[in-house]
Amino acid sequence: MNNPRLAGRYAKSLIGLAQEKSQLEQVYADIKMLKGITQSNPDFLALLRSPVVSADKKQKILTAVLDGKVSAITAGFIKLLISKHRESNLPEIVTAFVKQYNELNNIHEVRITTAQPMSAEMQQAIVDKVKSNAHFEKIELTTMVKDELIGGFKLEVGDTLIDASILRDLKDVKRQFQSNEYIHNIR
Repeated sequence: MNNPRLAGRYAKSLIGLAQEKSQLEQVYADIKMLKGITQSNPDFLALLRSPVVSADKKQKILTAVLDGKVSAITAGFIKLLISKHRESNLPEIVTAFVKQYNELNNIHEVRITTAQPMSAEMQQAIVDKVKSNAHFEKIELTTMVKDELIGGFKLEVGDTLIDASILRDLKDVKRQFQSNEYIHNIR
């Protein structure tokens, strides 16, 4: 269940508490770990969203999984989510936390999707180019590989998408043939 307002409020309160206790960086590392778990483990998400599993069982499982791996603030926050029956919103809260942390620290997320894995040198060249063109100081680069692009790349910077993939070019050519633009221009 997507609830961006709820996720934003919980994330904001966690950031405020972490700042108050001077543990923002530690909590951020915990949240990044939780983000990785929620994105890579569908069983974990199923557990969080299951109405069959009781809150006590969820608490015991999460305590066993995260014990010693997260700070006391993060562990207490997860316990609070479970007691308020908001554990199903954890993935959205984690995403909202990362977004608010990035805004707080002036970090800009850049996502690039390619058909083949990129070398470290190529990634650094892209980061340098985006920094110089957009005048950003801090950039967090996320890379993805999707074979269906065939070649080229998709670059997302904030709300801007630059699609320089061969797949997009092929779709453009297909659309031009379907609309018969060339025949209309001859007449």
